[in-house]
Amino acid sequence: MSESALKAPGVTAPSGDANRWKALVFIALAQLMVVLDATIVNIALPAAQQDLGISDGNKQWVITAYALAFGGLLLFGGRIADLWGRKRTFVLGLGGFAAASALGGAATTGAMMFGARALQGVFGALLAPAALSLLAVMFTDAKERAKAFGIYGAIAGGGGAVGLILGGFLTEYLDWRWTFFVNVPFAVVAAAGAYFVIREPEGGRNRNPLDIPGVLLSTLGLVALVYGFTRAESDGWSDAVTVSMFVASVVLLVAFALVESKVKAPLLPLRVVTDRNRGGIYLSLGLAIIGMFGLFLFLTYYLQIVKGYSPVKTGFAFLPMVVGMITGSTQIGTRLMTRVPARLLMGPGFLVAAAGMLLLTQLEIDSSYGALLLPAMVLLGLGMGTAFMPAMSLATQGVEPRDAGVASAMVNTSQQVGGAIGTALLNTIASSATTSYVKDHIAGATARPQQELVKLQGMVHGYTAAIWFAVGILAAAALIAFTFVNAGRPGSTPVASGEGVEDEVPVPVVAH
Repeated sequence: MSESALKAPGVTAPSGDANRWKALVFIALAQLMVVLDATIVNIALPAAQQDLGISDGNKQWVITAYALAFGGLLLFGGRIADLWGRKRTFVLGLGGFAAASALGGAATTGAMMFGARALQGVFGALLAPAALSLLAVMFTDAKERAKAFGIYGAIAGGGGAVGLILGGFLTEYLDWRWTFFVNVPFAVVAAAGAYFVIREPEGGRNRNPLDIPGVLLSTLGLVALVYGFTRAESDGWSDAVTVSMFVASVVLLVAFALVESKVKAPLLPLRVVTDRNRGGIYLSLGLAIIGMFGLFLFLTYYLQIVKGYSPVKTGFAFLPMVVGMITGSTQIGTRLMTRVPARLLMGPGFLVAAAGMLLLTQLEIDSSYGALLLPAMVLLGLGMGTAFMPAMSLATQGVEPRDAGVASAMVNTSQQVGGAIGTALLNTIASSATTSYVKDHIAGATARPQQELVKLQGMVHGYTAAIWFAVGILAAAALIAFTFVNAGRPGSTPVASGEGVEDEVPVPVVAH
């Protein structure tokens, strides 16, 4: 493509916005805050529960209130970003998230905490798709896009583990309330920077009236789905409320799809999800997150309960995974994304992560951190980082500018639903395997120390049983990536994304 072609109307040239790299800093900071919040609160939960007098039956609502609001409103948040403008939605989301975090840190009752977490979810649902869609519309040059999404992917993948470290430090050395208050400076700096630095490209708004039936059906359907999986974890898969939530979710989401196929200005244009590449990415990302979320949960319990690590030491134990993710995303993914098709990064990336997961099926009570956990975490990090980076870029590449927000929201939705499924499904498998093991072996343990040993062995047996499922899930994610994602390397083969899209957002061809 010629230099003049790059400057043609509707095409953002590589030199189009001098502030785009500064903008990336504040977008990345906001993304880090959202991802940190997903795990940092888990570390603080026991202390907060005791301080606020929250019962064991209600403690799950500290996590669930956030998950329901965030997961249920993501599509609505993405559409709002397309309607109001991504920069405005991004700054509003940051401000609201900071206020909700301050409220959570100052909570004096369980109800106040649950309300603050729900508000965090609401503003997070505005913030997350706005952040990703800003990247999508600001970085259109293939090589620059690769670098930008490499950084974003590393933060999205590794931020959760960083949250464990930070959560451990704040809970152990300060107070659980600081796991909420720490969001405020993050949000203020990101919002101020975004306000002065971000220049959103013109002409990308979707000014059609809001699809109210679509908003209601998608929100209720996703809330029912996420709550169904959350309920399954605590009350079982055959529980009447659990089953009714799943049935309601199917009915509502099918009705949503029918409505979207008929209305003039849909909340989620079906062209966004029916595209072969994007559909494959949403599905493979969701599956990969199922495995990842289960792993974070099991390894945290294994290190703290079985190995006796402190919260801070547990957080540091996850560092090799963070380093692997950053390396996979910023070095492997970024360097190869403009040279090879995305499926040749995503598929092998998921398989490398599956190999790391496979190592963890050998977990025992006395397993060595250096000999087993360390190499497993490095492989997991490298694989996930390499796969996530092209997936996030391709999920928003070639999409019509007016759909960038909802396309970005679908990335977050697949991750959020995947996380809810992963926590519930793998935890159920682990609990069932643990119960069965203890039942079979406890009779032979007469002394109390022997009984405690059997319980620990049963716990580890449950983890490895669930991790075997996670290996299969990651292998399925790799198969989907190899099968569905057929786009060529960015810069040579534009992503097919619906009628007339290439005319609106051509992908610049970069000389190699």
